[in-house]
Amino acid sequence: MDYNTSFSPSTLDTSPIHSKASWYVLYTTSMSEKKVAERLSKAVIEHYLPLCKILRQWSDRKKKIEQPLIRGVVFVKTTEKELKDVYSIQGVRGILKFLGRPAVVLEHEIQSLRILLQQVHVDVLEQVDIQTGDMVEVTYGPFKGMQACAIQEQNSMRLIIEIKNMGVGFSVNVPKSYVKPL
Repeated sequence: MDYNTSFSPSTLDTSPIHSKASWYVLYTTSMSEKKVAERLSKAVIEHYLPLCKILRQWSDRKKKIEQPLIRGVVFVKTTEKELKDVYSIQGVRGILKFLGRPAVVLEHEIQSLRILLQQVHVDVLEQVDIQTGDMVEVTYGPFKGMQACAIQEQNSMRLIIEIKNMGVGFSVNVPKSYVKPL
């Protein structure tokens, strides 16, 4: 994962220090996302670790395992003032920042990840680069309520579910009749 991703100022909340809780991105040490999430739970800090199930094959067996959707990342919901407290959690490597301030992940982006992981089998997900396009909301089906960037493909829409501040996205197909422009 590239920790030096650049962001456009329009994608970040640059208001004065947040007095209400917002979502932030924590970078973790290698392969310690689950342990960091467990430690955040013990510290009673609201967090979200998006996990996906994959089928892993060894020479003698196959097994479904859960692995982080975005390696090296755990999302945490707290105020900007209290964000410094997460540095005391073992395994936290840093916080995603822009212009010296912690970058905020929007609530609907976290909700989109939750919806995506509840309704989609992992083999349907395809990580892609962020594309520009019309913003849409899914109005029907398993992705109802999800906001995404749409790219038209024949009789369906390819939706890019994106987390703008991180520069990552996931691509899924839905029928055109299931979306409306925002």
